[in-house]
Amino acid sequence: MTPLYVAGAAAVAALIFAIVKYFAIMKQDAGDAKMQEISKQVQEGAAAFLKAEYTWLSLFVIAVGAAIFFSDPAQGLGQKTAIAFVSGAAASAIAGYFGMHTATRAAVRTTQAARTGLSEALDVSFSSGIVMGMSVVGLALLGITIFVHQYAPDFSAKGLEYVLGFSFGASSIALFARVGGGIFTKAADVGADLVGKVEAGIPEDDPRNPATIADNVGDNVGDVAGMGADLFESYVGSIVAAMTLAAITFKDDPNMIGLAMLPLAVAAVGIFASIAGTFFVKAADEHHIHSALFRGMIVASLAAIAGSAVLCFTMDFPEGVNGMKLLIAIVSGVAVGVLIGKVTEYYTSTETKPVHTIANKSETGAATNIIAGLAVGMRSVALSVLLICVAIYVANWAGIVEGGLSYGVYCVALAAVGMLSTLGISLGVDAYGPVADNAGGLAEMAELPPEVRERTDALDAVGNTTAAIGKGFAIGSAALTALALFAAFQLRADELLAAKGAAALNFSLTNTEVLIGLLLGGILPFLFAALTMEAVGNAAQAMVEEVRRQFREIPGIMEGTGKPDAARCVKISTDGSLKQMVVPGLIAVGSPILVGLWSIAALGGLLAGALVTGIMMAIFMSNAGGAWDNAKKYIEGGAHGGKNSEPHKAAVVGDTVGDPFKDTSGPSLNILVKLMTVVGLVFLPWFV
Repeated sequence: MTPLYVAGAAAVAALIFAIVKYFAIMKQDAGDAKMQEISKQVQEGAAAFLKAEYTWLSLFVIAVGAAIFFSDPAQGLGQKTAIAFVSGAAASAIAGYFGMHTATRAAVRTTQAARTGLSEALDVSFSSGIVMGMSVVGLALLGITIFVHQYAPDFSAKGLEYVLGFSFGASSIALFARVGGGIFTKAADVGADLVGKVEAGIPEDDPRNPATIADNVGDNVGDVAGMGADLFESYVGSIVAAMTLAAITFKDDPNMIGLAMLPLAVAAVGIFASIAGTFFVKAADEHHIHSALFRGMIVASLAAIAGSAVLCFTMDFPEGVNGMKLLIAIVSGVAVGVLIGKVTEYYTSTETKPVHTIANKSETGAATNIIAGLAVGMRSVALSVLLICVAIYVANWAGIVEGGLSYGVYCVALAAVGMLSTLGISLGVDAYGPVADNAGGLAEMAELPPEVRERTDALDAVGNTTAAIGKGFAIGSAALTALALFAAFQLRADELLAAKGAAALNFSLTNTEVLIGLLLGGILPFLFAALTMEAVGNAAQAMVEEVRRQFREIPGIMEGTGKPDAARCVKISTDGSLKQMVVPGLIAVGSPILVGLWSIAALGGLLAGALVTGIMMAIFMSNAGGAWDNAKKYIEGGAHGGKNSEPHKAAVVGDTVGDPFKDTSGPSLNILVKLMTVVGLVFLPWFV
């Protein structure tokens, strides 16, 4: 059986495992009538948002798909690319919807399970995350396998150009899902916190706060569906980029197919390793939750490395390609992915010095809290980027051949595949957090016994850290994936130019067009982050005014006798996010096309500039936001006076600033970098 069929079988296995987990969740007790009523509001709000978002996105997909469909097939576009593009968008949307559908139903079952014990609650919430993780890897790998089988059975660069359409479709959905979901969730969260906690002095998730339901909806559409779409794109992009680089670099070697199939085989091994890792996630008490999740990740990583070793030593590769060095490249990606997670954990965990420092600075007010948070975020960039550099260096070294054809860029792409190979479980560890968070909100709103909320809070506290780790992992993988796609862009551009008798691209910094492109690319992440931050601010302002209005005009809310209008808050977040996600999305798609039509060299500079500043901005914003959030939770745990103290109020302000940092702008930037590179690669034949 060839690796192509093994990959297809692994994809099907992932989907079957996700379905089995889903039905196992649905068999769990959903609690009493009050719990189910609150849960239903969250389910309906999340479904309504995704329906509205996907309706708008379908128009974009149809318009872009039509433009590709009627383009000249000789330019690498045409019907095949259009079909792959629409399929990639649909697969990403389906994975996001199924994951969110499961999460909104798992939350109430997690709450009910927490009435029995913490271990039972962890099992339900983690199973929900695994549904998201396995849906993403299953649909992504199945889509790649089908289109490679149909369009590039010989793994030629020409055939893989069409498969790139699948990656482009996934990237398009990812950006809008991340930005739209991020604006939604943070508008609701900021509104709920500023008016509820700071002004009214009521607890988080208090049922009297009309923005609470919208906040819980936002956790699902942003941190489940949005994160799923983000990593779906990275997963597809890394595999297709590695295959494309193999096809271009070794186009004249009959054993090239072995290198082209290796990324698919590694991804297949990673799925089975992830499934194995899930059986090691068990915790008896709150002190072992994090170690249980980390144990599952380590088991999956070791199993993936072992499986990859078998592949590297048994498959046929071109002469001069060393199987051991290929394995080193894969291991470098896996190892650095884990290490970036640990670095992120250090800078964002409630148990470490950086977060304690921010909490301590809250003693003197919100300003010093914010200054400390900014410093922590900036400092965290250094070590994360150094680790990415180590992965690039080691992987590139593995592909250097003395006196022969070097394939370092292929090994860098292979490192990205290795890093994402265990995405099935790593995304599951990330996506369990929003479920635990919602479960705590349900416990509060349903007025359950205090021990239930204590158990869900224990899960949520670890979930905040795993969410921050997930974002760091997503950014690290985005850097390697974007670099691999950029290398494919350069090699493919030289190949197309040579076919026309033109000189190869000059990416020297002495080339004025390259320098202009670099500066333009460096600007875009700042502009993009500004637009998304402003979008959250605008939507949050509308939410704050609505919550204030309801407290003022609806009789009996504060006494618990009046019923807040939660649906109105959901609608405000939905309308605000959908309107304000358009411009950032158009910048991401339009800027590489406009620059590419002017100059391919400038486009190369644009992509390189955006990669450098985008990745650093993403790490800074995500880690600063995570640190602010956990500094607030550290104080809520009893430090510095605990809840409702002056330091707590200062920490709430810091957390409010950090919310769009970590859940909107930061995570969206890594998609911006990847999407721009994919657009440049897909439309490269136009520019040549």
